Amino acid sequence: MKVLGLGDNVVDKYVNYQMMYPGGNALNFAVFAQKLGADSSFMGVFGTDQEGQYVKKVVEKLGLDNSHSRVVEGENGCARVKIKDGDRIFLGSNEGGVTRTNPITLTKDDQTYLKTFDLIHMGLYSHVNHLLTALKDVPAQISYDFSDDFTEAEIQNVIADVDFGFFSISDANDEDTKQFLHDHFTGNNKVLIVTRGAKSAWAYDGEQFYEVVPVLKEPVDTMAAGDSFLTAFLVHYLNGADIVSAMKKGNDFAGESCMIEGSFGYGVSY
Repeated sequence: MKVLGLGDNVVDKYVNYQMMYPGGNALNFAVFAQKLGADSSFMGVFGTDQEGQYVKKVVEKLGLDNSHSRVVEGENGCARVKIKDGDRIFLGSNEGGVTRTNPITLTKDDQTYLKTFDLIHMGLYSHVNHLLTALKDVPAQISYDFSDDFTEAEIQNVIADVDFGFFSISDANDEDTKQFLHDHFTGNNKVLIVTRGAKSAWAYDGEQFYEVVPVLKEPVDTMAAGDSFLTAFLVHYLNGADIVSAMKKGNDFAGESCMIEGSFGYGVSY
């Protein structure tokens, strides 16, 4: 299976440790998919600052194809966080840096490249929603992470164009979660999933609801727990697992991810 993380890459700067780690939803997906055995690539925009150069170096060290990424003068995406009792606390960001200020415009070569994938993943912070129209012409299935601070307008702008949608709604009860999934499912979707932190996750395929309880471990760092869950779900589901089995694989992989500092390690001091 050939997959692509399309959109954001960042450095997460841990202010209480003076360490920075590569991350970003689209890049995390690409890295995690590679760990799970997929033929994985990343396509995004790197800044020319020290942070951007470092993330690009890590991507190349991991062996991820990023031949269709761009390098643009300016700040790479950067977020400031701190860790308290293993939990990530978000402090602020530059809102994507050059990924936001210089969004990708597809060339003919890019369009040909995108047609080679089975699955393309993007998200709310990927700054590539403008490419959804072009992606209708590619055979790949489309996955989208709405994260935890989506608006109803943002859902409606995207939901009918994606096969898989992921939402984080930690304070929702079971009935509200199922109603949310039912209300937002369209005829173009295959599976929508809501994760709720330590509470059970729910999925909906247009006909049936599925509930899976997470495996709770004492985390080292919860950064990218949701990204690791959705990646493992997608890889296993598209390789033939049923929804519940794929969600359980997602939980297991997310638990492993929370034992690693940063999204996937590779921290350096700053």
